[in-house]
Amino acid sequence: MSRDDDLVGSVDDLREVLGVVSEKVPGLLRGLRDVLYSVEAAEGMAGAVATFYKKLVDAGIPREDAMDMARGYMINLRDVVRGKGFDLGGMVRREREEREEER
Repeated sequence: MSRDDDLVGSVDDLREVLGVVSEKVPGLLRGLRDVLYSVEAAEGMAGAVATFYKKLVDAGIPREDAMDMARGYMINLRDVVRGKGFDLGGMVRREREEREEER
C-alpha cells in the first residue's frame, strides 16, 4: 500500500467520523438537554432531593448538614461532563461496526 493510499484511507476515515458526528451529536445533545431540563426531570429531581433531605433530617442529621448533603446529591451537567467525558471515538467505532454488520 502506498503513502497516497494511506492518505486516502485516512481522509475517508475522517470523512466517516465527521459524518457520524454531524449526524449523531446534535440529536444526542438535544436528548440530553430534554432529559436534564424538562419539567418532568425537574419534578423528579426536586422530589428525589426533597426525599433525600427529609430522610437525613428524620435520621437525626442537623438541618444545615442535611442541606449541604442534599446539594451534593444533585447532579448538574457540568459535573457529569467533567467527570465522565464523552467517548466520541467509541461511538464512531460502534456506528461503523453496526453498518458493517448490516452489509
